[in-house]
Amino acid sequence: MMSEAPSRALQGRRIVITRPRDRARRLAERLRSLGAEPIVFPTVRIEPADPGPLDAAARSLEQYDWIVFTSANGVEAFWTRLAAAGKDARDLARRKVAAIGPVTAQALRQRGVEPALVPGEYVAEAIVGALGDVRGLRFLLPRADIAREALAAGLREKGAAVTEVAAYRTVGAGAVPPDLSRADAVTFTSSSTVRHFVASGALAGQAKVVCIGPVTAATARELGLTVHAVATTYTEDGLIQALEGALSA
Repeated sequence: MMSEAPSRALQGRRIVITRPRDRARRLAERLRSLGAEPIVFPTVRIEPADPGPLDAAARSLEQYDWIVFTSANGVEAFWTRLAAAGKDARDLARRKVAAIGPVTAQALRQRGVEPALVPGEYVAEAIVGALGDVRGLRFLLPRADIAREALAAGLREKGAAVTEVAAYRTVGAGAVPPDLSRADAVTFTSSSTVRHFVASGALAGQAKVVCIGPVTAATARELGLTVHAVATTYTEDGLIQALEGALSA
């Protein structure tokens, strides 16, 4: 984790946070510690998905060679249903487990599961490349209902059998956009935060648009936003570094 010391680039800057409210708190605290003024405007919220398919998957873990988690939200949702199925970390640890990104990996470790694979690049395509030969292997993907198809499609193209299960739903938060005319930067941490920001009628105005990674940035551009900076490391630390770079220019 990067050190929390006052940042000249962020001192007094108004920075919009669009991620879900519970995830926004930590980023807001970090930005305050760096001298910024966070504006929390959650554009999405996380809701439970239909538990039936997830329960069925949790009860039949032995069917799968690999379980791939793409977010900490997916880990949390799956863990709830794992407990409901009368299973725990020991059952999950008997499978090979992969995680996209350090936050997802940490969510697993906090629950007693050490991932067998955490690719160096925090995108779905990196998992496919890192796994090598997957012909005949069975994969379970507990994920968001609106997740990209890149991971499942890539695994199937290489001969794997893939079961996708919606672990949670990402929906619009329905919040009324605040006045962002004085904002210095707007941050986006997923494609869904961008889509619902635009759908809400919010305007970035003269604020710098800073995205956590290339997938989010591509969505922002598709929706007509000018992207000023993209984190090179797709984490909260990387996002803050990208903010500092954008606001130093």
